[in-house]
Amino acid sequence: MRVWCWPGNTADSTLIRQVRDDMRDWTLSRIVWVADRGSSSAANRRYLRQGDHHYIIGEKLRCDSPEIKTALSRQGRYTTIAANMRVKEVKVSDTERFVICHNPEAAQRDAAVRDQLVAQLGELIKDSDGLSAHKRGELAGRISVKPGLHRFLRTTPSGKLRIDTAKVKTETNLDGKYLLRSSDPTLSAADIAVGHKQLLEVERGWRDMKSVIDLRSVHHRLEDRIRAHVVLCWLALLLIRVAEITTGHTWPTIRCELHRLHAVTFTGPSGTFRQTTNPTKPQVDLYARLDLPLPKKIIEIATSSS
Repeated sequence: MRVWCWPGNTADSTLIRQVRDDMRDWTLSRIVWVADRGSSSAANRRYLRQGDHHYIIGEKLRCDSPEIKTALSRQGRYTTIAANMRVKEVKVSDTERFVICHNPEAAQRDAAVRDQLVAQLGELIKDSDGLSAHKRGELAGRISVKPGLHRFLRTTPSGKLRIDTAKVKTETNLDGKYLLRSSDPTLSAADIAVGHKQLLEVERGWRDMKSVIDLRSVHHRLEDRIRAHVVLCWLALLLIRVAEITTGHTWPTIRCELHRLHAVTFTGPSGTFRQTTNPTKPQVDLYARLDLPLPKKIIEIATSSS
């Protein structure tokens, strides 16, 4: 639909306001903005609600917000909406809705990672009681620069290092969960969860831009050339998504199959001619679904002048 390009140090709040202002000319009657946790400030939420628009925003689970703590502490039954997704709406505010999403597969991964971190932390501090206070301080300092480990470390009043079992239990309650905040009163909890899940496609787009399309490195100096480079990469991503949606296959599958279609050159006493290899059934199906004509069998014929 449209692509924007900003300097790398542009704040999220700045780009949200510009995108929203630029879309006024589209005369859209209703917009539901979907954003990640970096855009969840109260100021951003108020701005996105202007003009009877709404939002779906991810929230940080580990924060001191009373609303977040209340939402996570509420009891209730989950509703399964997919094989790897359960949702539960909790009533916290009269103006906003909170939906807790739970992914059982992600919960298993979170538990496994935490068990590994706790075991690693235990190995680091198991002999620390015999160290001097200064050496224990140095050890705690080394652990503090590793957020995954430091999260589960506590220091006793006497300066000894211990695993924070209360923190471990708190983290267990967050396994596989993420919290969504929405201002839209018409969407179901399932629609809110599915709407936010589309951000995964946005993140996949960024990965494809950087890897498959090689957005970086940008070997340009002037701003207009940098912007042109970004726009061309975005158009390439758009074509990839159109091909994927139309054919029902991923781009690596499409590219791998079409790479097998070659142009072969034959040279003899009478001249030279080039022709394409016979297309396979999957190649014919891909061209048909994309509504594209197959390459000509004979591409070029050049007779010998002697």
